[in-house]
Amino acid sequence: MAAEAGVAAAMAPLSACSECMRLPEGSEIGPAPRLVQPVKSRQPRVKIVPALPWPEGSTPLAAASTQAAPFATALHHPRWLDVLPKGDVLVVETNAPARPDRTKAPKGLALRIVMARAGAGVPSANRITLLRVADGDGRIELRTVLLSGLNHLSAWRW
Repeated sequence: MAAEAGVAAAMAPLSACSECMRLPEGSEIGPAPRLVQPVKSRQPRVKIVPALPWPEGSTPLAAASTQAAPFATALHHPRWLDVLPKGDVLVVETNAPARPDRTKAPKGLALRIVMARAGAGVPSANRITLLRVADGDGRIELRTVLLSGLNHLSAWRW
């Protein structure tokens, strides 16, 4: 019972996320967009979009005369990418470093729930992957781990 009360208390600040500012569809784009007025609050208003894969056999809606297709799949929390001059693509696959288990504290439990919703509740791959399209057809011919065992905090360790 006490644990349930603690979870409820930890989730209370997140309930503020349900308040949404609404504008008529399309009014926030174009040459004269309408913007909502900021609302001051003690609790941040955050709406986390869950990280979801495309449903099997479907793709996002693409503009007329274009198409959308996955370039690379089975990446582990890709955070950054760079296209090199010859067309190779580097993908940084990383997540937050491991933290001590703080799930017993309400703040730690809330953090874990929010991170999982954002797709960040998985172990970190800590690597840079090289993707090569050799013949220009948009399909990867070579996929290899360029660097592994990386930790974004390692630069701070002398």
